[in-house]
Amino acid sequence: MGEVVTRYHISLDVADKPGVLAQVATVFAEHGVSIDTVRQHGRQNGDGEASLVVVTHRAPDAALSGTVEALRKLDTVRGVASIMRVEGE
Repeated sequence: MGEVVTRYHISLDVADKPGVLAQVATVFAEHGVSIDTVRQHGRQNGDGEASLVVVTHRAPDAALSGTVEALRKLDTVRGVASIMRVEGE
């Protein structure tokens, strides 16, 4: 059976400061995972954090796993809140 290739919806808790989106996008690029859409929302509670939601183009499971592992190592990523496969196109 071949490797699963699908789209993903990844939700991250990140620092709300300049350059974070660029760092996150670079990690995706380094692992060969193309980004389809990105949404970022700052939190109103003043904690200096934001929610960043990334939906990818189709990518192999292994590439996504490597991406998430690298994202967790970034100082600006506070946590990976969720990872979901996106069914269909």
